[in-house]
Amino acid sequence: MLESRYGLNVLQCTYNEQGVEITPDMLENLEQAHFVKISLSDWIYVVDIGHYIGDAVRKEIAYAEEHGKKVVFHTSGLYDTAVHHT
Repeated sequence: MLESRYGLNVLQCTYNEQGVEITPDMLENLEQAHFVKISLSDWIYVVDIGHYIGDAVRKEIAYAEEHGKKVVFHTSGLYDTAVHHT
């Protein structure tokens, strides 16, 4: 919907729907892949339902902020503003 409605490119989250056991190497690869996605982005959208943010996402937010990326939180209600002013 974001691509068609707003012309955005969305770099999707990764889900472990198969319940695969994640090794430390896999976790490191995943973290690095997310940092690359953030580097490619103008801003990140954090889905913080109930204001919950896990440790991995906290690292991603810190990385984004350190690299001058705007961070928009779902609970802030500022999504439409961020989309229209990127």
